[in-house]
Formats: sequence, C-alpha cells, structure tokens
Amino acid sequence: MLRPLTSLRARLLWFVLLAILATALLQAALALRAARAEADTIFDYHMQQVAQSLRAGLPQGLATGVLPLPPEEQDFDFVVQIWTLDGTLIFQSASRAELPPRAVLGFAEVDAHGTQYRVYSVLTRGLVIQVAQDMAVRERMASELALHTAVPILLLAPMLMLLVGWLVGASLAPVNRVRQQLAARTADDLTAVAETALPDELQPLVHEFNGLLQRLSLAFETQQRFVADAAHELRSPLAALKLQVQGLRRAGDEATRERALQRLDAGIDRATRLIEQLLVLARQQARQAEGAPAQPLALDELARQVVAEAVAASGADVGVDAPADGRPARVMGHPEALRILLRNLLENALKYAPPGGRVDVRVQPAGPADSPAAVWLSVEDSGPGIPEGERERALDRFYRLPGTPSTGSGLGLAIAQAVAALHGTHLQLDTSPALGGLRVRVCLPAAA
Repeated sequence: MLRPLTSLRARLLWFVLLAILATALLQAALALRAARAEADTIFDYHMQQVAQSLRAGLPQGLATGVLPLPPEEQDFDFVVQIWTLDGTLIFQSASRAELPPRAVLGFAEVDAHGTQYRVYSVLTRGLVIQVAQDMAVRERMASELALHTAVPILLLAPMLMLLVGWLVGASLAPVNRVRQQLAARTADDLTAVAETALPDELQPLVHEFNGLLQRLSLAFETQQRFVADAAHELRSPLAALKLQVQGLRRAGDEATRERALQRLDAGIDRATRLIEQLLVLARQQARQAEGAPAQPLALDELARQVVAEAVAASGADVGVDAPADGRPARVMGHPEALRILLRNLLENALKYAPPGGRVDVRVQPAGPADSPAAVWLSVEDSGPGIPEGERERALDRFYRLPGTPSTGSGLGLAIAQAVAALHGTHLQLDTSPALGGLRVRVCLPAAA
C-alpha cells in the first residue's frame, strides 16, 4: 500500500513531474500522428507529380510493347505502369510488382503480391497511368520522419523535469529557512520570526504565528508577574496568620482566646480577599492577552445592577445618574469585566468615604470635546481623595497611600486599570466637582 505524500515539496514535485511526463508523451504522440499525416500528404503529392509528368509527354516507344528496365535498375520507391483502355500493359518500371489492370481513377488501396500498394491513377490520351508505392515502404519512411520529430521532445522532457525540480526547491527555500529559525530556538525564546524576504503565500502565516508568539509572551509575562506578586504579598498575611495561631495557643482565658479567634478570622478574610483579587487581576490580564472580541451591552443597566448589589451588601447611600432621555447607554465591552471594574471602584469609594458620606455613579454620553461615539462611566465619592502627585502611583499594584488606615491590598484600582486596558482605554483620576472627594472616570466606545 502506497504511503500518502505528506511533504508539500514531494507532492508538488510528484504532480508537476507527472504532468510534464504526460504532456511530453501526449505531445510526442501528436507529433507522430502529425508527422505521419504530413508524410502521407507529401508522398501522395509526389505520386501526383510523377503521374502528371508522364501525362505531359509519353515516350514514343510505348506503342511497341512493354519496356521493362533491367533488374539492377528497378530499385524504386514508386512503381509506374501504363495501360491501354482494353487492359494491355504497355509500360512498367518494375516487372516484379505488376498491378491489376483494373484501376480506379485517383487514389486507391490495392493488394498485390502479398502486400498493399497505394495507387494513383490518371487517364490521358486513351491510356491509364498508374503510380504506386508499397505501403510498407511508406510506413517505414513516415515512421522515420515522425521519430525524428518526437525524439527531441522526449529528450527535452527529463531536462525540463530537472529544471522544475530545481525551481521548486528554490521556491520553497524560504519555508526551509523559517523551519531552521524555529528549530534553533530555545523553549523560552518568543521573539518574532523575521517576515522579510518571504513569499506572499508564506508571509500571512508567519505574521499570524508572530501574533501568537506575542500573545504567548504576554500570557507568560502575566503568569510570572502573578506568581511573583502572590509570593510577595502572601508572605505577610501568612506570617500574620501564624502569629495569630500562636497567640491563640498562648491564650490563658476565654476573653483572650475570643480576641485571638477574631483576629485570626479577620486575617483569614484579608488573605482570602487578597487571593481573590490576585486571581481577578490575573484573569483580566489574561483576557487582554487573548484579545477576546467585545460585544454591545447597556452600560446604565449594568451600573444599576452593580450598585444594587453594593447597596444590599453595605447599606451605603449610592446614587446612579443615567441619561435623562431614557435611551440605554450602549457600549462595546465585556460585561463580566466591566462588572468587576465598577465593583472595585465602588468598593474603593465606599472604603474611603466617611460615615454618612455619599458615592455617585454616573453614565453619560461623551461631550462635544470628546469622541461622539463614546460613553463616560464615573464613580465619585465624598472621601479625602488622592493628592494629584500620588494619582499616577495609585494605579500601581499593591500601592497604598501613606497614612491611610485602610487594610486593603492595594489591588482595587490596579484591577480596574487592567479592565480599562482590556477595552483600549485607561482610568482618569481627579477631584469630584460635586462631592469633593476622588472621581475615577473611564471612556468606553459606544455601540452602533
């Protein structure tokens, strides 16, 4: 059983060489046929010319009887005979090849003496002139002529095959070059493959492969960053948990044991919250690396849902300001990611707002100074805000403002920034003109 051709080069060579061979054989066959037909035409023309030359001027001695030539002078390709109308042979060029006296004017095929003749007969001056040729002689001469025509074609076919083989190898050289580049790489080498001097058919493949390498590099970088962050940030909570367990063991009375249990419970909650935020941050960065497509969604409806959940959990005073015309503010985005962004901004605002303070969520179309196909989402509070010089650093992971009593992990704004980057934008931090605290805004592309 033949193995299927899996190599592109072998398959291309195999089919091209088969096509060349089939074409050469077909061309040779057609050349043989054309040459034989041309030879027949030429021989028939020569027979007509011989007959016409005899018709123009017959020798005077023909009326005296048969004038055969000596045997040593009878080696002709053509046989000439002249008959009278009553069937009397008065001339023949070869006595050993006498043809029947009955003749059909024009061309005919005649069997005589165990062979076949091609005969041309013409009537003139009461005589019938016959010019004949042995078909075996004609076939031999036609075959020689056709062979001389077909042999160069058959000789050139192998040369053409070699030339095609070299051209296929040269054309596929870029594929081999790319393969060598990839084979020489180490497992952690995710740099782009050179796209220069590549054919049009190979360049899109290498371009998409480089895009895959870029996404893999970003995913590996995200993973390494997550592992480093988790190892760095979990060290302190775990150490604190261990100290609290030791304090629980040393507790001498029930009240001390109860306080140690409360501290241990709070430490576990903080560690759990930290792990959840690390996982959320890693998930959003992975989505950014994957380049998942966005979908249209109603941003104002999403904001009402997230605010309702926050109010039910904390009982805080949170307001939602949506477009006044009642039409939904539709944007292109990722629903779950935007839900995480808004939830983290709300938790951050509620954490820093004073008791009895206020937090507002606004969804507004972009103004004339901005892109008309955009929608603003903002969260502002009545807390202390962030000094202008610290706003840039506040978006970094694990950064906490100096002097803040909060026990957070410093990941809320970093997670929101990662979600904004997933949507091709970024967070803007400034002072709330209405509440005096921090205002965080993000501009999202509007849906058609």
